[in-house]
Amino acid sequence: MVTLILCSTLDDASMNLAHSLIQSTDWGDMEEYPHGRVRNHPRMPVQILEIDQLHIHAEGIDHAHTVETGEEIDEILVLSRHVSSSNTPAITLHAIGLPGETPLGAPGIAGGERGFVVPPSPRFSSLYRKMLELARDEGLHEEFDLTIETTHHGPKLESPSLYIEIGSTELEWNRKDVAAVWSNVICDVLGLNDGEPLGTWDGSGSVMVGFGGGHYAPRHKAVVESGNFWLGHVLANYSLRFETNEGGSGGPGGNWKESASNAIGATRSAFPGGEIFAHLDRKSFRGWQRSALIAYLEEINVPVLRGRDLKQE
Repeated sequence: MVTLILCSTLDDASMNLAHSLIQSTDWGDMEEYPHGRVRNHPRMPVQILEIDQLHIHAEGIDHAHTVETGEEIDEILVLSRHVSSSNTPAITLHAIGLPGETPLGAPGIAGGERGFVVPPSPRFSSLYRKMLELARDEGLHEEFDLTIETTHHGPKLESPSLYIEIGSTELEWNRKDVAAVWSNVICDVLGLNDGEPLGTWDGSGSVMVGFGGGHYAPRHKAVVESGNFWLGHVLANYSLRFETNEGGSGGPGGNWKESASNAIGATRSAFPGGEIFAHLDRKSFRGWQRSALIAYLEEINVPVLRGRDLKQE
């Protein structure tokens, strides 16, 4: 089982990150395959796959890689640019999928399949916490928003996956110092320079799924930074559509229940044996929405914890 690091020649930040990672540790020579070019790490089960299509549209690249190389994939880390309407400099990562998008099964505008949620890599929280540590050590927090994002965009994959990003303009995409921080984070978390790998799931532990808030999940990321638990999907309010059903039975309409179920299911598949719990950005919901969501989560045996429950002593 290998960790596959995916990069795309159509993405400046992706190639900047890949080049920095190649310089940060040892890699074998590049090998050509029909689906892309592969480098192997000599000591750890980690490969870099370089492709010539944009990664968000690389549907099923995990299956293609296994067919072409014979390697079973444990997880995929995608190196990518980040784009925002505000052009805010950002160092960010997130899980992928299109929760709440309709019509179900249709292709997404930015890759993936509408309604399908990709399992998150169990290294999510380890990568985020290590990124905060190293980026702050380099003073990058003074220029960049150090953040996670809620689950969004493609491609559609079966393997647990995460996007690792630099944003939000061409200037930042090509920053060598930011790429060096991310490459050091990846080397530390994957144990590429003889250290002990971090974020390796061993079948037990508490795993958070976040619900509510905006795209950059401020309330969720705050508890993840200070907590001692694993992180799965985080869904923004826009992925949880509620429709009023005053006086009706069965709770409010909309796709919120399906979105929550898919996020929980995908997280459970990435953390077999894990104790899944939910954390809500409570103020982002109306009272009736919050009550319906909590009732449903309790119905499917997912306890809802508050931030104060998650603080380390």
